[in-house]
Amino acid sequence: MFTGIIKKNGIVKKIISNNKEIKIGVKSSLKLTNKDLGSSINCSGVCLTLEKIYKGLYFFHLSRETLRVSNFNNIKLNQVINLEKSLKFGNEISGHFVQGHIDTISKLKKKCIYGKSWYLYFSINKSLKKFLNSKSAVAINGVSLTIAKVFVNSFLVVVIPHTLKLTNLKNIKNNDIVNIEIDIIAKYIKNLKK
Repeated sequence: MFTGIIKKNGIVKKIISNNKEIKIGVKSSLKLTNKDLGSSINCSGVCLTLEKIYKGLYFFHLSRETLRVSNFNNIKLNQVINLEKSLKFGNEISGHFVQGHIDTISKLKKKCIYGKSWYLYFSINKSLKKFLNSKSAVAINGVSLTIAKVFVNSFLVVVIPHTLKLTNLKNIKNNDIVNIEIDIIAKYIKNLKK
């Protein structure tokens, strides 16, 4: 479980392909030690297990399923990813509950800049639109954000300068693909109402 409050990034420095699965080696200032091996790390919205620390890189295994459902199927060397350690009991929860279980990927349809804030419009498929509401939470590349408005086939989030500075959203361009996790509470409430 994570909060979606990103404070560290990582840079993909190694990609090892093996039988349609890959391992990535990530360089980051996020403090991880051998005691953290086996723990869950939010990697741009995907819950991955820290498998190895070697020569200053953190290694994560990406299964076929992870590659199928996330934007990691197009991972590139020197790509910046968001990183967050898992929540510890008693930690402050500034964002919302993020599991690292990606619901879908989405394309940035439009980026508008007003003052220092970025207005980002993302596509969403019809089957997931029912879980989105104005002022509810969504995780984009693992970043906890508030939905400003929902449209027929898209939704809008407004990203403030502080969030841009700390996350890989500062690099986003039109047509880039991001990982989307719908708010877990919204999903459960909708399922209970069936």
